[in-house]
Amino acid sequence: MHFNFTPEQQQFSDALRRWIEKDYTFEHRNKIIQSEQGVSDQAWATLTELGMTALPVPEEQGGFNGSAVDMMVVMHEIGRGLVIEPYFATALGAQFLKLAGGQESLLEQVAGGELKLACALGEKQSRYELFDIATTAKANGGSYVLNGSKTVVLHGAQANQLIVSARSSGGQRDTSGISLFVVPADATGVSRREYRTLDGHRAADITLENVELPASALLGKEGAGWDVLDAAADYGATLLCAEAVGAMEALNEATLEYLKTRQQFGVPIGKFQALQHRMAEMFMQLEQARSMATLAAVKVSSADAEERRRTVSAAKARIGQALKFVGQQAVQLHGGMGVTNEVQAAHHFKRLTMIELTLGDTDYHLARFAAQPGFRKAA
Repeated sequence: MHFNFTPEQQQFSDALRRWIEKDYTFEHRNKIIQSEQGVSDQAWATLTELGMTALPVPEEQGGFNGSAVDMMVVMHEIGRGLVIEPYFATALGAQFLKLAGGQESLLEQVAGGELKLACALGEKQSRYELFDIATTAKANGGSYVLNGSKTVVLHGAQANQLIVSARSSGGQRDTSGISLFVVPADATGVSRREYRTLDGHRAADITLENVELPASALLGKEGAGWDVLDAAADYGATLLCAEAVGAMEALNEATLEYLKTRQQFGVPIGKFQALQHRMAEMFMQLEQARSMATLAAVKVSSADAEERRRTVSAAKARIGQALKFVGQQAVQLHGGMGVTNEVQAAHHFKRLTMIELTLGDTDYHLARFAAQPGFRKAA
């Protein structure tokens, strides 16, 4: 089966790659990482100008109504170029707004690049189980009061609005009783502790202390947020799969180029058959990952929740295995230089490591895949 991008998808890909190669070079990216803000307003303005912020937004709110396959094209280039801007966090937040409905104004701001979002979902005890929520949301007349803490919120300090999961009823690990809220990042009672992650991105731990919100801040229905949360998390995992494929592709290219130029015993080390075999295996791992990322992008919008969960977890698990192999082999083939910050391959390896740990690692998704109905035959 042949999978070809449409002319519009190819245009998005080409435009983004040209900008990265010309203006978002490895050296420029390193300067952004070392800056106080950790992201670039100029780069964000360019992403907006190229239509990237409008891509996932419905046409009615000024967007292009891009599908997960359209977003796969963009995330692939972001992975290749090691873009550290808060694009993934905002796209994931926009998915929450779309699934919940009734947030047209915010989506318009996302499309115009005026609004950056972050998703405050994980807590210190929850690991990858996003239904394990200790943060509380208490109804108080016509408003809600939130209390709790969220950890490792990607680009939480750069966001204008936070998508927060909280428990309005039920036990701590119940899927029922979960509510979702849009919380202004500068709301009274919100504090953010920012730090740099392994891959150069920025994250924050967020504390909510008696944060009072109007009823309009509620996404969807009170206590019925799990289906939206589960579906949006799968969408986010699908975007990460596409980013990982782009990063692996660039890492393979850099490793191959290094084998062609690094000499030992008077010949390029790429002439050695043992290293050729390792590069061939890296290529096979990449192509299998690419196929699974494509399948996840096609199936993530399926009306059948079981099929969506099964496919996304299969993709995230398989790509987790592939990125570990490709990353480790690339580092070894580069030798000691493969772990230095001066070499771009090291940064790709670090980003791949973080992708594997975000929204469920390989072991988590293998277990989730096996837990889906129909995996085990009845005795």
